[in-house]
Amino acid sequence: MAKLRKYTFNTKTLSYEVQKRSRKSRIMRSLVIFAGSLLLSMGYFWIYTSVLGLELPKTIILKKRNAAWASRMEVMNRQLDKCDEALTALQMRDDDIYRSIFGMHEIPMEIRNAGFGGVNRYEHYEGVGQHGLLKNTVVRLDMLTKKSYVQSKSFDEVALLARRAGDMASCIPAIPPVVPDRSIYRLSSSFGYRKDPFTGRTKRHTGVDFALKPGNPVYATGEGVVESVKFEFFGYGNSVLIDHGFGYKTRYAHLKSIGVVEGMKVKRGECIGISGNSGRSSGPHLHYEVLYKDRHVNPANYYDLTITPEEYSTMVQNTADASERITLHPSHQKKRGK
Repeated sequence: MAKLRKYTFNTKTLSYEVQKRSRKSRIMRSLVIFAGSLLLSMGYFWIYTSVLGLELPKTIILKKRNAAWASRMEVMNRQLDKCDEALTALQMRDDDIYRSIFGMHEIPMEIRNAGFGGVNRYEHYEGVGQHGLLKNTVVRLDMLTKKSYVQSKSFDEVALLARRAGDMASCIPAIPPVVPDRSIYRLSSSFGYRKDPFTGRTKRHTGVDFALKPGNPVYATGEGVVESVKFEFFGYGNSVLIDHGFGYKTRYAHLKSIGVVEGMKVKRGECIGISGNSGRSSGPHLHYEVLYKDRHVNPANYYDLTITPEEYSTMVQNTADASERITLHPSHQKKRGK
């Protein structure tokens, strides 16, 4: 198509000539057209949005996408609710059953919550999404991930102890610490509150007292490792503390002499010392304690005093014979020779 030209009549030459425009006029004409178009568009936009109350097509598309993502996050949050309920049930079962059976301490809530709280590490999510839905979803997902990891590690610990469940039977303090012969001992004080023999005040007695003459053998009530050996003038006097594992410990106090050392492994029925009257004692006796998860419990709930002295002596003799066989084993002798 031919370019439109503007002509003017020249009176001197009596002919039409092409009118030439200056560059400035062309620029001004373009600016005017652009400004007019811009004003027209703005007016159209104002009438479309403010007067008619309509939304732009792009806004409608973005809102639809946002609503779709919000629906997905709501579905995800409902799934997270179910996962959280299942994880909470596992945590309760872990603390109340599995860890309790094996004498393990409960996992503190600050560890189970994976250290959440304090510094706001999700500040950049604030104001994003509907009513903070995106931030809440991200926080919950992180918490469940970390809590699941903590629970997984806890089950690993329980599984490790479960493999040694057979050892638990021999470690629990399940026999009396002295030969259960009523002719050589009497229970002079039980577990619980009593009058202190020195002050006369009511005080909690943390163990059981076997009143018997000095010189009677005292036996380990379960397999374990000697945690501490103390020789004191007051308090427990000469005492032995054995760690049996699985949350159990036993203490044998007011001994005359001690036949074990710290770090030594002992078996149930192995002699660890001789009864006496050392320390703060009102008379010759053995003070025996059972601790479970570092709390004193009633020793009477663990031993059976109806066992006959003959059965007890047989068990002690079998333990001694087994220890002697280990000592006399050729491979053990070679190790000792080194």
